[in-house]
Amino acid sequence: MLRSVLIAGGGTAGWLCACYLAKTLNIRTPGAVRIQLVESPDIGILGVGEGTFPSIRGALSQIGISEARFIRETQATFKQGIRFVDWARPAGSPGRNHYFHPFNLPSSRVDGLDLVPYWLLGEAGEGMAFADAVTLQAAVADAGRAPKRRQDPDYEGPMNYAYHFDAMKVAALLAAEGRALGVDHRLATICDVTLDANGGIAGVVTREIGTLQADLYVDCTGMRAALIGKALGQPLVPVSDVLFADRAVAIQVPNAGPDTPIASHTISTAHEAGWTWDIGLQERRGVGYVYSSRHTSDDRAEAVLREHIGPAAQGLNARRLPFETGYRRVQWQHNCVAIGLSAGFLEPLEATGIGLIEMGTYLLAHLLPMDACFDRAAAHFNRMMSERYTRIVDFLKLHYCLTQRRDSAFWIDNADTASVPPSLRDRLAEWRQRAPHRLDFVTDLEMFMPASWQFILYGMEFRTDLRDQRGRYPRAEEARREFAMLRAVSQHAIRDLPAHRDLVESLAGSRTAQRATA
Repeated sequence: MLRSVLIAGGGTAGWLCACYLAKTLNIRTPGAVRIQLVESPDIGILGVGEGTFPSIRGALSQIGISEARFIRETQATFKQGIRFVDWARPAGSPGRNHYFHPFNLPSSRVDGLDLVPYWLLGEAGEGMAFADAVTLQAAVADAGRAPKRRQDPDYEGPMNYAYHFDAMKVAALLAAEGRALGVDHRLATICDVTLDANGGIAGVVTREIGTLQADLYVDCTGMRAALIGKALGQPLVPVSDVLFADRAVAIQVPNAGPDTPIASHTISTAHEAGWTWDIGLQERRGVGYVYSSRHTSDDRAEAVLREHIGPAAQGLNARRLPFETGYRRVQWQHNCVAIGLSAGFLEPLEATGIGLIEMGTYLLAHLLPMDACFDRAAAHFNRMMSERYTRIVDFLKLHYCLTQRRDSAFWIDNADTASVPPSLRDRLAEWRQRAPHRLDFVTDLEMFMPASWQFILYGMEFRTDLRDQRGRYPRAEEARREFAMLRAVSQHAIRDLPAHRDLVESLAGSRTAQRATA
């Protein structure tokens, strides 16, 4: 019987996994599985990933953390998508310089009117961007509005959304919740791992409290992968031939004042050897440059970042972060499961990191065999997680390979078809004559649904030519009315929804008011 689980490592991965398992397994009941989490007092949290995917709302709700508490204790703000700037062509070039990837799906009526082909046929109007034409969310985000109102229930609102937050504060909040749920928290540094006769883990040896044992071990030791990689020898399969970025440099920029507007979306701007993220929190911005060391130097990358931020970066420290892109095809071996960075890392372009932690935790919780016979569950887990990573690699490459930029070696190399996986090349060939469809995707293996592929594809000005198929789409007049209705309704949404900062301060308790009365 499964009686004990030991989670090696804290941070967002360890504590999110601990909280979700504690809640799902109801560990406070008599005879329930015991969950220990062991983290070192000497090894810091990476603490850079500050963007999430909408699925985080379900995880937080399941754990039992109120939305207001989450906003208040993690410096969180709302995220409605990502604005991509200068990805299709260099800054200063003629033509539109940005596009939006919203979390809302394209409008689709119950009577089956799909707007995508009609947008492709030009029925939305000349020059109307795809996201602007088929959703309200781009207009809402542009206007600085929040995705919900104060009276909306926790984790619900008119617009689909995720969060930006301070990763260190999220780890602290989850740790407090995990301990309240009954997780046994041990502060100790793992210095060795012992194996049993079958090649599984027999115990973890700590410097402070000796050897700890469990029936199942969850490796949340980050890129060190102390259990799955170092002890069990599972290799990281690199994807650096597809995704070139392997470095980041980041600066935390204080807001200019307490009333500084906060963007409710990530701003991703393309540069000569990569791209910057710009994430607005309640009292600061997190800004970083993700780049390829094959295409630029660390010093040049920091200079690009500081130039991008402008005078506000003067005197601020920059943090440099090397990383290796890849994933382990076997993430559950014997009695050890890797969750988070120990399982793999893909650059933070679409905030997949925490989403993959959520998925790994969800699969573990619901596949977990209580008889402690792990082989079948491990095979199922490995198949689903490996396939998910493969599909995410294709999705991330989509952002790069369609660029029209030829202003640096980085972009030229990304547009080279030799760097595009065959699976993505095949899809792009099909999508020259039709839009992405749900039949192109296997739902349980995907992080990104067809709409996300469409937003990136057409934001990057990919051409799907339906001119010879116009007869298949006889509802052009209805589509034009629908496009017009969406434009009108978007203005109603802007009037109905509060300013982003106003909602955040309302949920968190107004820091401005607190300072005024202090």
